[in-house]
Amino acid sequence: ILEELMLSGVSVVDPHNTYVDITAKVGRDSTLMPGTIIEGSTVIGEHCQVGPYTHLKNVQIGNDVVVQHSVLIDCIVKDRVNIGPFAYIRPESVIEQGAKVGDFVEIKKSIVGENSKVPHLSYVGDTTIGKGSNIGAGTITCNYDGKHKHHTEIGDGVFIGSNSNLVAPVTIGHGAYVAAGSTITDQVPGDALAIARARQVNKENYVSKQK
Repeated sequence: ILEELMLSGVSVVDPHNTYVDITAKVGRDSTLMPGTIIEGSTVIGEHCQVGPYTHLKNVQIGNDVVVQHSVLIDCIVKDRVNIGPFAYIRPESVIEQGAKVGDFVEIKKSIVGENSKVPHLSYVGDTTIGKGSNIGAGTITCNYDGKHKHHTEIGDGVFIGSNSNLVAPVTIGHGAYVAAGSTITDQVPGDALAIARARQVNKENYVSKQK
């Protein structure tokens, strides 16, 4: 299988440490790095880099995509997407063209819109993210209430500050901002700034009084 791929224009850096199912397809000028496992009906486009140490199962990948040190299962990745390292993209997810899913990010049953970024340390579940939005580090979509899963809707051009919790069901309108450290439980209108955190209090000379 690997020999046929190489003859068709695919670069396999380490054939002894790369595994590709007979049912998988890889486009010309793509590179499979060491430790890559490609299973099922996976289709990889042209000019892609997969790996090192990446596991793909039943994944549809477009052209000019980079996936490093990540696991993708039953999902769709469009053109010019950058994934990883250490991302986990679960079934029924769609990563639209030009998007980024960075390190230590889990995407479950969600759409990441065109040119949107989830750069690091986030969980996105049962969520639709529009175009050109940025999800700050440590953002969590709180989709499960103990009995049922709920949906989060994030519009186009949204900025979610770091360490934010979006408690579903909730909608963040187009162009809205969420301040870092917020826990959002109500709808955020488009073009609004939502701040949902305690105000900082500084107690002067507190430390010296305790000595």
